[in-house]
Amino acid sequence: MYTLCIVLVLLASVIMVLAVLVQNPKSGMASNFGASNQVMGVRQTTDFLEKLTWGTAVAIFVLSLCATLAMDNKPAQSPVAAEAAALVEEMTTPAEAEVVVPQVEAPAEAAAPAQAE
Repeated sequence: MYTLCIVLVLLASVIMVLAVLVQNPKSGMASNFGASNQVMGVRQTTDFLEKLTWGTAVAIFVLSLCATLAMDNKPAQSPVAAEAAALVEEMTTPAEAEVVVPQVEAPAEAAAPAQAE
């Protein structure tokens, strides 16, 4: 879902750039040369391009929100960070070494209580 949203955002961005480039400037030096464009329904084309621009802007906004919601919540972990975490865990976990307790026999005299005569 995330990849689909990103692809649609890119597509809407390209359409918006093209729509803005096709529009006639409304003021400035270039508007003086655009007087010949007032023939044969250019006004309707201007309305359509303006609506297309606003529509793509809203689409980019909504698709960006959808892409954010569709992202994975777990953070990405690099292989180096994974190896470092494994090393830290290995060093902090006590080793399961076999503990050898020497068996010493007590002397016979110490084991038997002294008899009172």
